[in-house]
Amino acid sequence: MPSQFFGLTIAGSGLRASNAALNTTANNIANEQTKGYSRQEVTQQASDALRTFTTYGCAGAGVDTIAIERVRDGFYDVKYWNNNCKYGNYSVKQYYMKTIEDYFKDDGSVGTSGFKTIFDNMSAALQSVTTNSSSTTSKAQFISTAKSLTDYFNNMYGNLQELQKDINLEIKQNVDQINSIAEKLSTLNKQINVIEMSGSRANELRDQREVLIDELSEIVDVDITEHDILDSSGGKTGGTRYIVKIGGGQTLVDANDYNNLTYVARASDEKLNLTDADGLYNIKWENGNDFSLANASLNGKLKGLYELCYGNDKANFSGTVKSVDETRNEVTVSITDDKLKNLKESMLCKAGGEITIGNVKYLYTDWSFDEATNTYTFQLSNDTARSPKITAGMFGKSVRTSEKVAYQGIPYYMQQMNTWIRGFAEKVNEIFNAGTNAYGDSGAANKGNILFTGYDNVSGKQYTLDELMKGTAQNGYGGYYLLTAGNFSINEALLSEYGGDADLLGTRSSDKVGVEECEQVKEVITMLTSKEKFSFRNASANQMLELILSDIALNASNANTFQKTYEGLKTSIDNQRSSVSGVDKDEEAVSLVKYQNSYTLASKMIQTLTEIYDQLILNTGV
Repeated sequence: MPSQFFGLTIAGSGLRASNAALNTTANNIANEQTKGYSRQEVTQQASDALRTFTTYGCAGAGVDTIAIERVRDGFYDVKYWNNNCKYGNYSVKQYYMKTIEDYFKDDGSVGTSGFKTIFDNMSAALQSVTTNSSSTTSKAQFISTAKSLTDYFNNMYGNLQELQKDINLEIKQNVDQINSIAEKLSTLNKQINVIEMSGSRANELRDQREVLIDELSEIVDVDITEHDILDSSGGKTGGTRYIVKIGGGQTLVDANDYNNLTYVARASDEKLNLTDADGLYNIKWENGNDFSLANASLNGKLKGLYELCYGNDKANFSGTVKSVDETRNEVTVSITDDKLKNLKESMLCKAGGEITIGNVKYLYTDWSFDEATNTYTFQLSNDTARSPKITAGMFGKSVRTSEKVAYQGIPYYMQQMNTWIRGFAEKVNEIFNAGTNAYGDSGAANKGNILFTGYDNVSGKQYTLDELMKGTAQNGYGGYYLLTAGNFSINEALLSEYGGDADLLGTRSSDKVGVEECEQVKEVITMLTSKEKFSFRNASANQMLELILSDIALNASNANTFQKTYEGLKTSIDNQRSSVSGVDKDEEAVSLVKYQNSYTLASKMIQTLTEIYDQLILNTGV
């Protein structure tokens, strides 16, 4: 049977429960503006009743405060994280595609120096030559405008490479941020388990952990699991094993342990594409395992940056090992892709690069193409410390220089410029070299007086016509492959600033003199606007910018559209999440009044019982 004074115990439990609820409400109000804070509430239940074995049954024993719990719905967290990684992907694409678009944009206004303006100036200068083909001044003016065209591509190449370096640096910064978050998550996991294994709830620490996951999910996709830690008898210890996986299932954090990512700059002979900037990073786990940025499951900022940095629109080199020469350390690769048969579209590195055979990475120092058999022969590096020796067992294995990245990133736009330059330069040189210069030189005598050429990156010398045309039939580069937007230039023999002579250009169709003798110039003028004479993506030479800009505009528009879409969804999902876990001042004000009344009533009950017990003791002597 309960004591006569048991009512005080019941009233005291109510007082303590109301006090806990009031304190929790105060904490909620105080943290209304705290990022990531989850509203908390007190969980109460009736105390175990006393078994009195009387006619009226069990006697109530008051209220127990079980726990102070976060109000949180994991469904909205997962929904937010899945959307956030998509937002991160398109947010970086939107920024960088806008920058690329600004580089290429040319509205033809006064003071602009874009492709259209420069190309039109060159066309106008060519027309001036037709009025007097014997005028050195008019030819020099045309050559000057042609140099403006090569300078344009040089500048564009430099801008895109610098942008690629910026993206590469941002990849590094994001990797550093991932590592920092992983370390913090590991520390929080340890602290949470220390608290919760002692019987308390680490609400604030759990909030901090999920704020970190919010940040991480914008950089890379996340997969979160949490399991109870059991003791030897299978009972719960109160602790949990919190696991964070990224990049399609690769473990970043496992309870108190975490894995670091590292970045290693590629050497100049480890490039994937001809025009790649020096020092692009390979991302690896600290244990040496690859962290594949090409993983289809990867998302977030890291995925967007990777596609911008390496996006080749699936135009990478790929083939199958046809033969192996172990003595010469050479491997011959057969190809079927028509694009790979046209060296004007090639992205292979001349000075050396990286090639993957099967799943093993090798370094190659040189290569050649046999047009007759549609095969490439790669001379592999003899540096066995960096590149393994080849074996006969490689026969039939797949070969690629890089992953097929289905996005039009910087390598794609570089390749588009290179393809146009190589074809355009070859056609213009072909026309002028079929002509006669002011000194009557034609054919072989005029062979060295090409208009367009390029600089060798090693020697610094300009390529000759023979070097540019080397091996167009077989066993060489050919097809003006050596020209890129970065080394594209005018033959110094024609430029006055290098002591050259504009009269060396073969503008005439014969050795006859006179203003009417400018057939080669007229042929070039026709070529500029006729896709029958020169075609780039089934369009004429002067339409190059329109074609590239259409690609850029589409990608920029898509990035902008998706960024806005996922940003809107991010806000909407966050509002849904906040509606459950966020602090509402009006709701807390109602709770404040409710718990205040409960506290007041419990106090009143104690006061009442005290008066009763005073009367009982003082007046009855009980």
